[in-house]
Amino acid sequence: MTEFNAFARLLIFIGLFFTLLGLAFLVGGKIPFLGKLPGDLLLEKKNFTFYFPFATCALLSVILSFLLWFFQSFLKR
Repeated sequence: MTEFNAFARLLIFIGLFFTLLGLAFLVGGKIPFLGKLPGDLLLEKKNFTFYFPFATCALLSVILSFLLWFFQSFLKR
């Protein structure tokens, strides 16, 4: 029966992950500061534009690392 419990927890985790991912896509464009943080790099020339959101990537990495750590500790129970 423990195999089914582990599989059930995995399915719950996958469902929560896709729910959160869907919410992020739904709300992500409406957050005004996301993608415009002070550490984001924007280079504009005449015929060339380069944009890389360093600070936004770092912030999202910290948030996702915390969420994955939290769910990992939830799955170990």
